[in-house]
Amino acid sequence: MILGIGTDICDIRRIEESIEKHGERFLDKIYTPRERNYCDPKSGPATYYAKRWAAKEAVAKALAGARTKSLSWQDVEVSNDPSGRPSIVLHRGALKRMNSIMPSGFSGNIHLSLTDDYPYAQAFAVFEAVKLHSP
Repeated sequence: MILGIGTDICDIRRIEESIEKHGERFLDKIYTPRERNYCDPKSGPATYYAKRWAAKEAVAKALAGARTKSLSWQDVEVSNDPSGRPSIVLHRGALKRMNSIMPSGFSGNIHLSLTDDYPYAQAFAVFEAVKLHSP
């Protein structure tokens, strides 16, 4: 059952400017060490950072309710499997929020799609509750 969806678009040039202007301070505030380790060695790392920015926003929207507050940037992490497929890892407040929304007898799953076409990066997130099987 789908509990939420979210999408976001990010101007890659805005991320490039933030990196140029604020450097490590900006990157350390927004991105986890694992995200930094993934993006930094890439050619044109701002594109990868912009996709992660959009993903964090999309996931926050998918998990949002009428009375929810903002999430910490570090609480939503984008990870990639060996083939490059992106996924979401929730930490602290984001994980707590997901669990508080989850109906009894279900577990949560967030599907993520990322794309870019310079100068834009886009993310789409679907928050799904999956029925747990009884023994």
